[in-house]
Amino acid sequence: MADTTAYIRVDQVGFAPGEAKTAYLMADRPLPFTVVDNRGRTMFRGTAGPDLGKWNDTYRHVYRLDLSRMRHPGTYRIKAGGQTSPPFTIAPPIALTEPAAKIMTFFGGQRDRWHKTDRAAFVYDWPTFTGPDTDQIKGDLTKIGGPVDVSGGWFDAGDYLKFTHILAYVDTLLWAAKRDGAIDPRLRGEAGHGLDFLDKMWDETSKTLYIQVGIGAGNAEGTFAGDHDVWRMPEEDDASAEKYIRDRPVFRAAAPGQPISPNLAGRTAAAFALAAQVEPDRARARALLEKGASVYAMAKTENVGTLVTSLPHAFYPESVWRDDMELGGAELALAALRLGDRRAGEWLRASAHWAAEYLKHDAGGDTFNLYDVSALGHADLVKAIRKTGAGRLPVTERQLVADLKAQLDIGAARAGKDPFEAGAAYDQFDSVPHAFGLAATSRLYRSVSGDRSYDDFGTRQRGWALGANAWGVSFVSGVGANAITCPHYQMSNITGRPPTGAVVNGPNGASLFEGGLGGHMDRMNPCPAGGVDRYAQFTGRGSRFVDDVRSWQASEPADDFAAVALYALTLMSRD
Repeated sequence: MADTTAYIRVDQVGFAPGEAKTAYLMADRPLPFTVVDNRGRTMFRGTAGPDLGKWNDTYRHVYRLDLSRMRHPGTYRIKAGGQTSPPFTIAPPIALTEPAAKIMTFFGGQRDRWHKTDRAAFVYDWPTFTGPDTDQIKGDLTKIGGPVDVSGGWFDAGDYLKFTHILAYVDTLLWAAKRDGAIDPRLRGEAGHGLDFLDKMWDETSKTLYIQVGIGAGNAEGTFAGDHDVWRMPEEDDASAEKYIRDRPVFRAAAPGQPISPNLAGRTAAAFALAAQVEPDRARARALLEKGASVYAMAKTENVGTLVTSLPHAFYPESVWRDDMELGGAELALAALRLGDRRAGEWLRASAHWAAEYLKHDAGGDTFNLYDVSALGHADLVKAIRKTGAGRLPVTERQLVADLKAQLDIGAARAGKDPFEAGAAYDQFDSVPHAFGLAATSRLYRSVSGDRSYDDFGTRQRGWALGANAWGVSFVSGVGANAITCPHYQMSNITGRPPTGAVVNGPNGASLFEGGLGGHMDRMNPCPAGGVDRYAQFTGRGSRFVDDVRSWQASEPADDFAAVALYALTLMSRD
């Protein structure tokens, strides 16, 4: 008889032959288990253990299943307590290019092909909001310039807004993936699509960086609506009766010629410079380097104040910026070295300065994600130092490598106390991108240190995001046998077409759901049918996951989530 209280959790993509292979059993006791191939033949036997601890009051024991002795390529399932796991594969690391390809498909679907009015959009002053944690606007908007062409780019998430802060981070990771071994033939075109939009958002002539297209909500007076107020298809917007949905406002980071928030300057420069590192046409590469250098030089690094990300700032409340300046300088230096540009040393020293300042002021607070790009900055700065043989700098290779290790240790400390060995804080926002960020960092660390001791940790973080978690869900749509099915994503919800490769936030703080999920917006198709939460029994440790179209807290995909997942899979596919 099947033990209905037993559940098997495994990475639903699988493992390379030489990787540590870990699955988990939620059961009342350490049951024996078998692994069978796709013909049902028993290929491995073992007994669950050790006990990694309690998940919730129902599942008081989680046992590790060690499958690492299995190395023969194939497709397998785990059986224990009368239960059978989703399938997983053992295959060469290159097999990770398949889920990476699905994420590339998601970016193709995020392209803004519809907003023709964005070709001649007007610039507005920053709105006044009714409170610090709301996107509701007080009064009306004030036009201050334009028209400007801000067409193209990618939609930010499940909505249709576009942000330079997000897009620069995403495009940086796409170009880094291209440089660091990604083989998908679509990647260059997709990264180029993002760069074309950044080129529009940066006005070289007036030294103006535009940061946002569209507004989230309407105003308190109810005289206009915003993007989040209407559930719709994007091709409807140009004919909308709502003025700021039809004619979307554009906002700038600062007045023309004035210093730009350093987080924006650093990551935008990084995107241009990374493109310059891989662009085969050297004249084109030099032009990209100049654009990156121009925006980098505009960084406001004194009396910085609140960083500029989005309007409102609460959408993306970044507070750390020295990592962006380190990253921008490192990528400019690497591009300059490739092109024989004499300014390589200047940018190397700038990157090293900001790396030292980051270590002094910001280290120890976060790991690789949208809000902290120091892992990539550190790794590429080390590479630039080694290429130049630079002498005295305000930071050393040893310090940079040590901080990469320290970031992994943040995750490892969490994992050591967690029944599913998760290094991300899953009772907070962005747990899935943090997990992929840790996976990527494990390989960045190895690339500059030669130390493989965090490889297994990184593999487990990838596995957690792809199904080896309490809910048994792959948080990448279309990847794995039990992937998310009801994302908070307008285009897929209205059309019924699954958003292949969409990476969602994943589990979040249970308190965020205490008021319920709310009603369905007009034209929002209920999903799942009947609104049944089939994962409610797995709420635990202050965290909840809900696979429901209304669950923006857990099920909304975003470009930055997809980008770090793609980069992690790229690095791991080279193992």
